[in-house]
Amino acid sequence: MDEENQDQHKNPAFESLDILISRWKDGTFGEIIDDWKWIFTYSARYKGAIVFYIILGIFSTSMGLVSSVASKYMIDIITGHDSSRLWVMVAIMVGSTVFSLVFGSVISRITAKLSIDINNDIQADIFDKIVDADWLALNQYSNGDILNRFNGDIGTVSSNAISWLPTIIIAVYNFIATFFVILHYDWIMAVIALGSAPFMLLMSRFMIRKQRDYSKKVREMSSELMTFEVEAIYNFDTIKSFGIAPHYSKKMRWWQGKFRDISLKYNMFTIKTNILMSVMGTLVQFLAFGYCLFRLWTNDITYGTMTLFLQQRSKLSSAFSNVVSIIPSFLNSSVSAHRIRELVQLPREVHIPESSDMDKYASQGFRVQMEGVDFSYVEGTRVITDSAFEANPGEIVALVGPSGEGKTTMIRLILGLVRPQDGGVSLCAADGTAIEMNAETRHLFAYVPQGNTIISGTIAENMRMVKEDATDEEIIEALKISCAWDFVSKMPDTINSNLGERGRGLSEGQAQRIAIARAVLRDAPVLLLDEATSALDVTTERTVLRNIVKQHPNKTCIVTTHRPSVLNLCQRTYRVMETKVTELGEEESSRMAMDF
Repeated sequence: MDEENQDQHKNPAFESLDILISRWKDGTFGEIIDDWKWIFTYSARYKGAIVFYIILGIFSTSMGLVSSVASKYMIDIITGHDSSRLWVMVAIMVGSTVFSLVFGSVISRITAKLSIDINNDIQADIFDKIVDADWLALNQYSNGDILNRFNGDIGTVSSNAISWLPTIIIAVYNFIATFFVILHYDWIMAVIALGSAPFMLLMSRFMIRKQRDYSKKVREMSSELMTFEVEAIYNFDTIKSFGIAPHYSKKMRWWQGKFRDISLKYNMFTIKTNILMSVMGTLVQFLAFGYCLFRLWTNDITYGTMTLFLQQRSKLSSAFSNVVSIIPSFLNSSVSAHRIRELVQLPREVHIPESSDMDKYASQGFRVQMEGVDFSYVEGTRVITDSAFEANPGEIVALVGPSGEGKTTMIRLILGLVRPQDGGVSLCAADGTAIEMNAETRHLFAYVPQGNTIISGTIAENMRMVKEDATDEEIIEALKISCAWDFVSKMPDTINSNLGERGRGLSEGQAQRIAIARAVLRDAPVLLLDEATSALDVTTERTVLRNIVKQHPNKTCIVTTHRPSVLNLCQRTYRVMETKVTELGEEESSRMAMDF
């Protein structure tokens, strides 16, 4: 995208004016404005602090100028051996310096606090929107890219959302005030002080083009490296199990090498540019110094005035650079805001408010029903075709079939994570009331997915994820139903025992039993088990399933499985194969169980 070609780094005076002009010409300038309108929705919450920040900044800058002028007079007083006004000048200079330091520290403190607050606000809002984003739309982005946007881009926006407007006003005020202080004493010196400005502007076209190229490459490489890191860390167990750690170490160094190469190229470009700008600045400095020496030689200025000229010339150059560098900062924040808005503007999950009417039927159980369902993740590649499915209260219904044929997709359809292109998936109450599956029906389900879903923390914390107010007794009862209490009771702190990330310290079967206990604790009318008993022995598996049904006779239980022991407990079995979901007869189901 065009925005991704923009500058990611705040190089002073690297002149993004060309970009603004080109955006105006090609009609995309409005996108930048839209990005900043979005940023200002957060800035508006802190408008009082922004005004206070501006006032402090202007006052601090003014005190700095007063201190500089006072130092000029103090030098003149000392060199002229006139002590009558010395202590007044010392008091003014010391006072203004102290004021400048105090206010500078206050501004720094306020900026840090506001930056943290707004960063937290944006992250919290974006997190809520990501969680509520459409499953298919969100899965177009890699985890590394989402993390990069969530942390890096939000950090860029938050650091500028509050400070950008005050920075503009303070920088412009500093530039104008410093210029007029010099102009008051010598107009030629004021012109010399601005000597580097035309050169900086003339260099803009070349610099910004190169910067855009390097910035784009660095950004893309950063996202790719983060994606690799996230995937590698998440799959450490697999990497270790296959003994391929050296391969991944080599691959890690390969990615680091690519990132290093492009970063060093960018760094070399920056060094060359800085040298060029420094040479220009040095030439202007020598010219100003020479002019001051000439004026001092001719007795047209004093030592104090010369010191003031040289000091303020440096400040004026810095102030000009700050003013010009605001444009790259402006664009940089726009780029980051645009990347964040891409996540914010993802389509939302479907919410049907009437779904809450189903809660009163929860104790009676629900029928899960699919009719004439067609579904594809990618257009033209059908996963489910014209299929029907039904699971009633009090039943255990199995979904079987080869891996990759669509069993997990069926679970996603039932949960409302994805929606069929044709047909419908609905939740039906005992009196015939039905509602289409959506985000609001999900609280009526308990789900145990494939893989390890244990988070770091205590067993109790893992359990209370689904029921925050659960008592210790309720947790223990759920653990007993899932046959997890057998080993949890022997742990030093029982339910308060700490677990590592992804259940480190537990066997796969133990982790599965805790995950099942968590679903049991939720005590939802519909239970979905996606290969959730694969690591359990047959006896434990049968005990767990019987305990679940006994706990709530009206519970609807849907399992995906390859285990014959599960099929023998099921009232009905559906096969998912070649995009079709087909109900098997009792004889065929028994034969399939025997064939496993």
